[in-house]
Amino acid sequence: MRTAIGGVPLERLAAAVGSTPFFAYDRALLSDRVAALRGALPDSTELGYAVKANPMPAVVQQLSGLVDHFDVASAGEMQVALDTPIGPDRVNFAGPGKTPAELRRAIAAGIMLELESETEAERAAEAGAELGLRPRVAVRVNPDFQVKGSGMRMGGGPQQFGVDSERVPELLGEIAAAGLDFLGFHVFAGSQNLNAEILCEAQRRTVDLVLRLAEAAPEPVRYLNLGGGFGIPYFERDEPLDLEPIAANLAELVAERIGPAQPRARVVLELGRYIVGECGFYVTRVVDRKQSRGKTFLVVDGGLHHQLAASGNFGQVIRRNYPLELGGEAEGRGERETVTVVGCLCTPLDLLGDDVELPRADIGDLIVIRQAGAYGITASPSDFLGHPPATEVLV
Repeated sequence: MRTAIGGVPLERLAAAVGSTPFFAYDRALLSDRVAALRGALPDSTELGYAVKANPMPAVVQQLSGLVDHFDVASAGEMQVALDTPIGPDRVNFAGPGKTPAELRRAIAAGIMLELESETEAERAAEAGAELGLRPRVAVRVNPDFQVKGSGMRMGGGPQQFGVDSERVPELLGEIAAAGLDFLGFHVFAGSQNLNAEILCEAQRRTVDLVLRLAEAAPEPVRYLNLGGGFGIPYFERDEPLDLEPIAANLAELVAERIGPAQPRARVVLELGRYIVGECGFYVTRVVDRKQSRGKTFLVVDGGLHHQLAASGNFGQVIRRNYPLELGGEAEGRGERETVTVVGCLCTPLDLLGDDVELPRADIGDLIVIRQAGAYGITASPSDFLGHPPATEVLV
């Protein structure tokens, strides 16, 4: 059970925020997670944060002093990153479908582009010529392998992400001919993986691939983004990821493979959910308690319009409950019951907890969904049915 967030008792925090529902991110937990990563990973590995996991400006500002890089996926995220003290040369712009205007803005700002197609390379060259600048670029590679056990597979087979590995050598020739400043490669094959050995194998295969592709590169590799994909435990049987074998594997790859072949390469591990996921809490209040044919429903003032992932509609094949608990003074009640927690939207999809055992909850009590720091409000249909947005606070 958790009675406080960021050291502030839950009921007091709710009063300070002023209304429910809201997301609260624990500043100390966020910093502790980065410190734990720094302590586990080899010194030769730089740490990047994927802003898409949680682009709240206060969170990104906090992380700007803790990580080495920001990875952004839109002009909006790019501006959030540029508003922090981190330098533009430490911001990378990835994602398919970058518009010519976005490419131009990134080049003018000095941000590195992670090219996802031949078209982006052409547009980058045109924008660079117009601006009188030499665009800094890397190539995002769609690898010829998949990562088993990932929540989302983003590499292998046909993909909208990156350039197929077999087409990369030709693109490298075009990059050289266009005079672009080639820095290196980015390979990201899957997300939300809790199996250390699978992640180690993916990193080994990634290194094999990029070192082979580097033979056709116009310049020595200076940037090598091995992706991330580190998962966090959401469900009852999930085991936390063991960082120790991953760290040992990375150290070996850098010392024995990457360093000798590409001594100028900065090796970057790019993480999003793993950094912010467990520092976040979604707090919502019970507005009704009702019975329907023997089943107890707690109706709350939040829902899938803020927390789509917790409803099971963001990547889950078989729906399972996120960690959910009764918060505040009510959590100490001895009487327990099985209830179903639903949101305030007029759809049966708005299900936050199905047949969960909680202390008896009454109208006005607070419900807390944990593991809510990543892919929460910005990954949810906030305007659905016209309900107000959730507040976000960093505590």
